[in-house]
Amino acid sequence: MRNPLIAANWKMNLGRPAEAVEFIRRTRRGLGEPEGIEVVVCPPFTALAAVADALRGTRLRLGAQNVHPEPKGAYTGEIAAPMLEGLCSFVIVGHSERRATASQDETDDAIRRKVATAMAHGLTPIVCVGENQSQNETGKTQEVVGAQVRSAFVGLTEEQASVCLIAYEPIWAIGTGRAATPADANRTASLVIRGSIADVFRQDVADAVRVLYGGSVTAENIASFMAMPDLDGALVGGASLKDDFPLLVRRAAEAKRG
Repeated sequence: MRNPLIAANWKMNLGRPAEAVEFIRRTRRGLGEPEGIEVVVCPPFTALAAVADALRGTRLRLGAQNVHPEPKGAYTGEIAAPMLEGLCSFVIVGHSERRATASQDETDDAIRRKVATAMAHGLTPIVCVGENQSQNETGKTQEVVGAQVRSAFVGLTEEQASVCLIAYEPIWAIGTGRAATPADANRTASLVIRGSIADVFRQDVADAVRVLYGGSVTAENIASFMAMPDLDGALVGGASLKDDFPLLVRRAAEAKRG
C-alpha cells in the first residue's frame, strides 16, 4: 500500500522568511495533523530554514525546489545537496519550468546526476516528467515520458528506485488551467511510468514507486485524480499558495481512503 503524498511547490513565492512562516501557521491551523497522507512543503531557498523551524514537531515535511548535481564547487548561486542535508527531506528535480529553459541546462543527463546526488545525501527526489503540447498532440507521450523516467533511474539500485517519487506533469497543463483527465493521467502513470521502471528493474519496484500528478491541481479536482489507482498524490503549484490548501489535502486523503 503506497502512502499518498501532496507536495506544495511554492515556486518563487513567499520567499521572505516572515511571510513564509505566517502562511505555514495558517496552513497548520487549517490542516491540523493530517491523517493517512503525507504533506511536503517546498518553499524558496531563502525561506527553507525558517519553514523548517515552523514545521518542527509537526507531521509536515520539508522539501527544496532544486539541487545542483555537484556536491561543491565554483557554481555561483547554486545549492548543493550537502547544504540541504539535515535541513529537508525531499527535493524537486527536473521541474518542467526548468527543463523548458535552455539557460538552466536541465538535460536528462543533468537530472540523472541530480537524482544520484540527492540520494547520496539522504534526500528523496521528486522527479518531474512530462510532455509538451506538441508531443501530446502527436502521440509522443509514451516515447518522451518513458525516456525521461528511464534516464532518471539509470545507476540507481532497486532499493533507491523504490523510494523515489515521480511527478507526472504534462507541460501543457502547468499553470494553464487545463488539466489532463484523471483517466489519461492514470494511464500514463500505469503504462508509461511504471512500465518504464519495470523495464529497468522489476514490476515490484515499479509498484512501490509513488506517482504524483501535477498540472492545474485544485481543491475542486483533486478527488478525481486521487480516486485513480495508479496516482498516489499531487505536486501542487498555485493552489498550494491559497488558504483552501488544507481543504485540498483533506479531500485528497478522503478520496484515497475511498
